[in-house]
Amino acid sequence: MNVERVLALFGAELQVVNVGLASFATDLRRAGGSAVDVDWRPPAGGDPAVLAALDACLGPDGAVRADIAAATRQSVERLLAARPTIVGIGAALDVIPGMRRDLVLHAGPPVEWERMSGPTRGAVMGGLVYEGLAKTPEAAAQLAASGRISFAPCHHHATVGPMAGVVTASMPVWILENTAFGNRAYSTLNEGLGKVLRYGAYDDEVLTRLRWMAQVLAPALREALAAHGPLDLRNVIAQALQMGDEVHNRNRAATSLLIRTLAPHLVGIKAGADDIAAVLRFLDGNDHFFLNLSMAASKCSLDPAAGIPLSTLVSVMARNGTDFGIQVSGLPGRWFTAPAPMVDGLYLPGFSAADAAPDIGDSVITETAGLGGMAMAAAPAIVQFVGGSAAQALGYTRRMYDITLAEHPVYKIPVLDFRGTASGIDLLKVVESGVVPVVNTGIAHRQPGIGMVGAGLVKPPFACFRQALLAFAESLRAPAATV
Repeated sequence: MNVERVLALFGAELQVVNVGLASFATDLRRAGGSAVDVDWRPPAGGDPAVLAALDACLGPDGAVRADIAAATRQSVERLLAARPTIVGIGAALDVIPGMRRDLVLHAGPPVEWERMSGPTRGAVMGGLVYEGLAKTPEAAAQLAASGRISFAPCHHHATVGPMAGVVTASMPVWILENTAFGNRAYSTLNEGLGKVLRYGAYDDEVLTRLRWMAQVLAPALREALAAHGPLDLRNVIAQALQMGDEVHNRNRAATSLLIRTLAPHLVGIKAGADDIAAVLRFLDGNDHFFLNLSMAASKCSLDPAAGIPLSTLVSVMARNGTDFGIQVSGLPGRWFTAPAPMVDGLYLPGFSAADAAPDIGDSVITETAGLGGMAMAAAPAIVQFVGGSAAQALGYTRRMYDITLAEHPVYKIPVLDFRGTASGIDLLKVVESGVVPVVNTGIAHRQPGIGMVGAGLVKPPFACFRQALLAFAESLRAPAATV
């Protein structure tokens, strides 16, 4: 093509919008013209099977089918209306549905002992010793491999667990109720950072702390909660977002708000002064204490939004150090998995990427609910823990509005002029755009028994969302799904 003749033909300066490869505009610029490049990519990367699945979800006008849109809107409305509230603390065996003494709950999708990651195995071993089912970690490993212990995802029992996520029968757990819908969710009490069970450590220090939490911390908090009454976590999370938290890997404000709420009641409980002082010191020294509560609040908020036929809301994201899995509201109970990715992060002194286990934990339920990495703009200081820059944190959050369905009416981000957090991850938007939710997370050592080695950012595998969309499109052909 003779660019000079084209320019002469128009008789004026030619303004070109270039859609496609940037090299298309090279000759034009060389001839003195100007062009603006548009970053355009074919939907779903041009994958024919995925494009056909997307088309199956569209009506004659090219918009999402009315029945799918209505179902998804119902899911989102339920998520936004949730009122997660602490109503108590109890032993897992007594309060978690279906819990048994020979059952160990873990984070992520289902995984058998033979495929468990190092930190998950370490946490299982520590949990079995903690329960008195084995005397040593070695004996615990043999017991776990024997078939006499059952394993199940926390999510199958209305529960969430950070990192390895191990929950055993006698562990104390938070009891949360979504007062808008009546459902409950559960999570353990947070141990702190470093060498802890959830990161796969299991030595005497770890087990001694767990026993103290069951014997002193949990009873004290239970009595303080009884004196206070139900504690509305939606209000706490909303305040924490405006104080610099995103309530996944930064919980300093939320933990402080919790302490401020419970401290007047703690000092009036029947426990001795030394125990009360120890409880307050533990809470004060554990900025991550609120993490397990934000996870349970997110689980409690999302469960009523799940199981709605034809809804494309992503209702669960979770990982176990072996697999990353998601669930979709309109396909209840089905896991769509891919290998857990590695985390790109910052490491504690003496550790490096060579020490890291793949991505692990149920804590990504916070992102699923529109918190955590989805709300990083609210917590610019988080980058000192997970890496990146404050500008990147802002950019991550802005991009999440492209793959979500709503802005939360209560959870707001000051730096975005109090815009609501991006809430309700839409399967269709993720697959069409190729943009996956942003997640920040801790990093566990790949070997059992060591613990935390760092923190960082991770991208969920796109393959999970692709599988889910193909299955969703297939379900539309089933008689039960027709309208």
